[in-house]
Amino acid sequence: MSTLVSQPHRIAVLPGEGIGPEIVAQALKVLRALQGPGIEFEINEAPVGGSAYLLTGTPLPQPTVELALASDAVLFGAVGDPCFDHLETALRPERAILGLRNALGLFANLKQVSVPAELAELSPLRADKVSGVDVLVVRELNGDVYTGQPRGVRVAPDGLFTGEREGFDTMRYAEGEVRRIAHVAFKAAQRRSKRVCNVDKANVLATSRVWREVVIDVAREYPDIELTHLYADSAAMQLISNPGRFDVILAGNLFGDILSDAASVLTGSIGLPASALLGEGPRGMYEAGHGTALDIAGRDIANPLACIRAAALMLRHSLGRNDLAQRIEAAVTSVLRQGLRTADLAGGSRVVGTSAMGDAVVAALR
Repeated sequence: MSTLVSQPHRIAVLPGEGIGPEIVAQALKVLRALQGPGIEFEINEAPVGGSAYLLTGTPLPQPTVELALASDAVLFGAVGDPCFDHLETALRPERAILGLRNALGLFANLKQVSVPAELAELSPLRADKVSGVDVLVVRELNGDVYTGQPRGVRVAPDGLFTGEREGFDTMRYAEGEVRRIAHVAFKAAQRRSKRVCNVDKANVLATSRVWREVVIDVAREYPDIELTHLYADSAAMQLISNPGRFDVILAGNLFGDILSDAASVLTGSIGLPASALLGEGPRGMYEAGHGTALDIAGRDIANPLACIRAAALMLRHSLGRNDLAQRIEAAVTSVLRQGLRTADLAGGSRVVGTSAMGDAVVAALR
């Protein structure tokens, strides 16, 4: 009688540079601690970003793309280093992120920022302001001013400074781009508190007026969801002054980038929340979402918790193991409640290094 053997989950690991390899190592430590009957990971590593450029002359080598496409999910570290700023744009480390998004068809960034009452003291805001806050920022990834064409540097053809050098970018969104990200936000709200706040600048931007019109149209398919609207500047103020008013925030690439980072700090450190980058299917890319922090790289003081939480998101969204994702989240919360802190956090009883924090999460799992 034959016995069915479950196939291992294939994970492409792209550490990058700076603190990327250090925090990814701790996430892998946690994943390996979860392995057992019925759960196995096949982990394959590849270069990306500045480290890949030094090896191959490009920040996103084709073998790295092929590995990502052949995997069930991608665990991403961090890329970026000013020493590469002299290179043409296409060769800079950060371009690897855009290349991976395009190759994998990823258009939605989900960042959940939650502050349990017991950990509200970690926030730079008053504990009563952030206690119990649970915000999900849904950010569109492919469009907007970051990718719109034309763009570049030219001689100003008009205006007060005609003839001078000027930079220019193009903000644009097609209806289909807005529609698909709006569905992501509304479906997420159905699993939460059934509220979506759409963020735009429809008072001054034609792009935002189209964006808002499409969001309102999509909302008709979700009569159970309460839809509100805020201009981006007002949303930023409300996120700091009254974060508890938000459930799901829906925003384009530019405004979503700013608001998701602002929301991260509500927890006390950008090193705590993680991001899921998703497309139409189950495969996604998961990252801490912060920078390379080159000033502390190699010193064993970086906070690995966001990357560990990224591994939890990967288990939940791409690998279908919400049970294991919940175990990781519970372990992270347990460690913080014990008073363990990395150097970026305050208010604990014991400061530990990157590796020791990873060990503590593994111990809490067990």
